[in-house]
Amino acid sequence: MQADLFIDNAFGPATDGRRFPTIDPATEETICDVARGSAVDIDRAVRAADLAMRGPWREVTPQERGRLLGVLADRIAADRNEIARLETLDVGKPLKDSLGDVDGVVATLRYNAGAADKLQGETVPLGTKVIDFTLLEPLGVTAHIVPWNFPLGMAMRSMAPALAAGCTCVLKPAEQSPLSALRMAEHVAAAGFPPGVINIVPGFGEDAGAALVAHPLVRGITFTGSVETGRKILAGAAAGIRPTVLELGGKNPMIVFPDADIGRAVDDATMASFENAGQVCSSSSRYLLHPRIRDEFLDRLRVKAAKLSIGPGIDNHDLGPIVSREQYDKVTGYILGGQADGGRLRCGGRRPPHLQKGYFIEPTIIDRVAAEAVVAREEIFGPVGIALDITDENAAIELANSLSYGLCAGVYTSDISRALMVAGRLEVGSVWINGWWLGGVQAPTGGIKHSGIGRERGMMGVRNYVQVKNIAVRL
Repeated sequence: MQADLFIDNAFGPATDGRRFPTIDPATEETICDVARGSAVDIDRAVRAADLAMRGPWREVTPQERGRLLGVLADRIAADRNEIARLETLDVGKPLKDSLGDVDGVVATLRYNAGAADKLQGETVPLGTKVIDFTLLEPLGVTAHIVPWNFPLGMAMRSMAPALAAGCTCVLKPAEQSPLSALRMAEHVAAAGFPPGVINIVPGFGEDAGAALVAHPLVRGITFTGSVETGRKILAGAAAGIRPTVLELGGKNPMIVFPDADIGRAVDDATMASFENAGQVCSSSSRYLLHPRIRDEFLDRLRVKAAKLSIGPGIDNHDLGPIVSREQYDKVTGYILGGQADGGRLRCGGRRPPHLQKGYFIEPTIIDRVAAEAVVAREEIFGPVGIALDITDENAAIELANSLSYGLCAGVYTSDISRALMVAGRLEVGSVWINGWWLGGVQAPTGGIKHSGIGRERGMMGVRNYVQVKNIAVRL
């Protein structure tokens, strides 16, 4: 594969020739060296996207945009195994999970392919002497800055609707995991996209990312990542009055009442806390448990967690490594801090004894921790679940809403009236009842409070990339 920048349908090195290594977190060894884009390269990519926006791409019909997205989906589906292999090497996740992620990319492309010719304006009744109507027009050049945990999935979650709406795209993948996006780029020209419509510039946030946010020709920005970086992007976007969609962190509560199906809740917690080594914005990182079922829930979860196999993702274990040394140190620091603050380690909390290389951490559960403790309030982004007690619905709602995060939550109970009442009072963008990660490409997702602005997926996601023009005609 090419590990260079992709601008104007061509691969090439960074202007200054700099490169950086991308590391396999399972072995701590370099996979390959990747071209490191700078502000100069970002300018090249944005200008190519702007030229395409004002030229051939503007003349492409919505039906043809949909067809091109469908062709790209077919090509990615045919290249599924190699894209998944690269993503597993780059991120560390099990190969079976990466294969599922690629399937999600294909589904996202196909959904948005179908949406391309469904964007319609409306007529406005102003009487018999005026015809008034609206047009939905593409924003223009859009910037997409994505995280390392689902590299191609997060990229396509925003790029596919932007392309469906008629925008052009400049993608800055995370420096930890650029390879699957660059592999996808190999299919762009072959699928028939004109030069400049899709551009990919690997690099670091302090130079490439900052330059992309500040570029005067960028008309829309989408970012998924940390709250801290989201604040910087929003401040940068404000200077150019650019619409911005942000999905940021979460400390998501799984609320389990005494009448819940405990087996289902435990199964969901095993998946939602430890999949991708807990490196998911919407993971279930807080268990809010009624004392009547707390010990049963945690005992059953501990048994399930202990059965999860841990090892290199390429060998298809249940859990792979943390993505980087920096993130590994952060997660282990939280675990030690939680114990120092009085929390009890129910399981995990260490490197697996059989894995002395790579950034591996066992599935970890901490209980008997105060709700005010750092480990109970801050996003850990690792395979760590924190257990807290609740007494009733009001206590659960108060504790769930007590943080600045507001991404998602789950409610487990056999009483649908209770479930809907609690769901209505939770300050989050998504609530799942008796399940976790419900929904799909059609369902909007996003956070409130410090967890973000705007919604992605579904038709709401496509509308992020259009602007309304009103036209009135005197008869």
